[in-house]
Amino acid sequence: MHRVASSIRHGTVSASLLMRKLAAYPRQNQVARALTELGKLERTAFLLEYFRDEALRRRILIGLNKGEALHALARQIFFGRLGELRDRALEDQMHRASCLHLLVAAITAWNTIYLTEAFATLHRQGEEIAETTIAHIAPLGWEHINLIGKYQFAPQPGRSLENLRPLRSKEQTEEVERVNDRYFASILECLI
Repeated sequence: MHRVASSIRHGTVSASLLMRKLAAYPRQNQVARALTELGKLERTAFLLEYFRDEALRRRILIGLNKGEALHALARQIFFGRLGELRDRALEDQMHRASCLHLLVAAITAWNTIYLTEAFATLHRQGEEIAETTIAHIAPLGWEHINLIGKYQFAPQPGRSLENLRPLRSKEQTEEVERVNDRYFASILECLI
């Protein structure tokens, strides 16, 4: 095992190549069995630490929640064709998946820019937000983005990081919510 670790550390062999070679043997040799047992020890040590340390469990749960939020955003964006990749060619599937990743990255970048501006605005108004609180906010929301519906592409002056759209005030946000509530209520009345 020392030779294996030394070979990987010095770059003589890659870990993936070593694992492929060990998996290709028809019978497990001593190195493969030793690495399997070492992996079991590492997993057991991690599980014991996981059960003992509440802060570790909380950090893992936060990470899992952020991953779930990312997947939820991707599901919201990928509503066409019922969210299924129906292309036969692998190249077309990869193209569609790459476009999805690009859209998720664009939404995340947009949200990051405006969250940063919102925090700066709150700070200028005298409200302090703890760094620990900011660390728990992921820029993965999409409720403010029109994913389906009417799009207007009228010529507008370009936006830069110095020329952002103004943030809504609390009163403006409440007014938008009231208008949306009235709009959806009128739609429901038509359907009933």
